[in-house]
Amino acid sequence: MKNKKINTIISLLGSLLFLLGFVLLIPLIVSLIYRESLARIYLIPAIISLFLGVITRFKFREDEISLSTGMLVCALGWIIISIVGAIPFYLALDYTYIDTLFETVSGFTTTGITVFSNLSSMPKSILFWRSLIQWLGGLGFLTFFLIVTFRGQSGLFQLFTAESHKINMSRPVPNIFKTVKILWGIYLGFTVLELIILKFLGLSFFDSITHAFTTLSTGGFSNYDQSIAYFQQAGYTNYKIIEYVIILFMALGGINFLVHYKVLTGKVKELWQGIEMKYFWGIIVTITSLILLDHYLHFPLILNKLEETIRHTLFQVISVLTTTGYGTRDINAAFFPALAKQLLLLLMLIGGCVGSTSGGIKLIRVVILNKLFKRELKKISYPKRAVLPVVVDGNIISDSEIFRVIALLFGWLLLIVIGGGITALTSDLPAWNSFSGIFSALGNIGPFYFSVEKMQSLSITIKITYIIAMLAGRLEILPIFIIFNRRTWRG
Repeated sequence: MKNKKINTIISLLGSLLFLLGFVLLIPLIVSLIYRESLARIYLIPAIISLFLGVITRFKFREDEISLSTGMLVCALGWIIISIVGAIPFYLALDYTYIDTLFETVSGFTTTGITVFSNLSSMPKSILFWRSLIQWLGGLGFLTFFLIVTFRGQSGLFQLFTAESHKINMSRPVPNIFKTVKILWGIYLGFTVLELIILKFLGLSFFDSITHAFTTLSTGGFSNYDQSIAYFQQAGYTNYKIIEYVIILFMALGGINFLVHYKVLTGKVKELWQGIEMKYFWGIIVTITSLILLDHYLHFPLILNKLEETIRHTLFQVISVLTTTGYGTRDINAAFFPALAKQLLLLLMLIGGCVGSTSGGIKLIRVVILNKLFKRELKKISYPKRAVLPVVVDGNIISDSEIFRVIALLFGWLLLIVIGGGITALTSDLPAWNSFSGIFSALGNIGPFYFSVEKMQSLSITIKITYIIAMLAGRLEILPIFIIFNRRTWRG
């Protein structure tokens, strides 16, 4: 083919498929450990991936990787790995392929919306695959590709840029490969630490590793329909400590991993000094307080249940803000009155910190928009020639960055309107519930204001809309929609 860009895209997609083929062997090993007769459901997609990977690598050669090429590879890569990654679910379970694709996209994007039920009766290897794809999606499958293939050349920085949160942020070290290695080292370290703590608290090794995978990735896939509430219902004596541990690690997943790096290198004050971290802790305290106030305006204060109420409220606030989506209480339950439900919906839109595994529009963008609003107010009383830059943590935010934030916010709102409209038009859900579904999908959050059974019954049109929204939310809109721009395909 003459188009070097297309050759490069196909070659890189082949490399991603080749890697996915080996990743699919991991749940195969789990199935053998638990003596499940499911080898074929992993071997089939693994062989397909490896075969296509080898063919494309031999036939097509990589050229220079531009930003547009990186975005195309990013968008198409996430679509392709989801299409292949859904095959084990489809072969093992009694669900349509659209449902299994929905679940897989929800997993890789760490959204956590599920259309699966009776989870505890599913094969262990299926539950493991379900949690593993969330863990890989947390920092990103493309960054995982960079780290395991030792690809550190400068051109592949575009893949990191396309997949990571697209706002200018510093890196621990100048070298992209070393940066990715540091981030994955911290991510893996926290995962292992949570696994050890959960195992010590009485969880099985399987439950410990799968919940560690889906906590740090802020994905929220549990092995149980009741989510984290299962551990109380099942009679775990340490269920309160288990919930607090998960609260802690959800928060760690929602914090910029650059902050973690600085803290681990001795700069502990970074946990509260930067403006984004101040917003992070401030929002947690403020929203938790408001929801508690709302709760106690509707229900009597019972002193011996005060700790339980605070714990459930704090758990849900951090779960939604970090877009993890775990639950100890259903957010649609009466425990959360009207104001509480509105505040939780707002948190779905905001999300966690930039450079974290969280979804949403990111706190730093809320900071920039807030400062932009204040600047426009100041302009009214200042001379026309006055220069009033938007400054965040001592750094001037460029106009191009501000325009990008505004454009991204507009894209989010547009997709929410379109997705909510499609949901309302093609289902019997009321307006509030229709919007909550698309908020959850686009924000990569998981919980919504209707039941899992209702989500299962929604039309293919709505499910495809949510699949697009989950991918757009995880990749922050531009890489998905750049596919439809003819100019970006020109070599």
